[in-house]
Amino acid sequence: MEIKRYCYSCDLKDDSKLIAEYKAYHAEGKAWPEITKSIKDAGIVDMQIYLTGNRMFMIMEVDATFDPVKKGEMDANNPKVQEWENLMWNYQQELPWAKEGEKWIALEKIFQL
Repeated sequence: MEIKRYCYSCDLKDDSKLIAEYKAYHAEGKAWPEITKSIKDAGIVDMQIYLTGNRMFMIMEVDATFDPVKKGEMDANNPKVQEWENLMWNYQQELPWAKEGEKWIALEKIFQL
C-alpha cells in the first residue's frame, strides 16, 4: 500500500489559556468521535499535530483513496465537522500569508535525506 505524506501549518491565538484549551481538545481520546471518523473515512491513516509556541505543524499520512478536494467537500457537507471547525476557529488564526478564511497551509518540502 502506497502512503503519501502531507504537511500543513496553522497558528493558534497567542494566548496561553486558549492554547491549553486547544491542547485539551486534541489530547488522546478527547477529539470528537465524529471528527476522527471523518478523518479516517477520507483515507487518512495517520495524523499528528506538533506545537511550538503558537505555531502548529500537522503531518498526515494518507492512502491511495485520499483526495484533498473530496475531503474538503466531505467536511463542508458534514454538520458535525463544521461545528468542530467553527469551535476550533476560537483558538486558531490564519498564518500572516494565508488567504482569507484559509486555516491550514500546505508546507513546501525543501529537503529530504
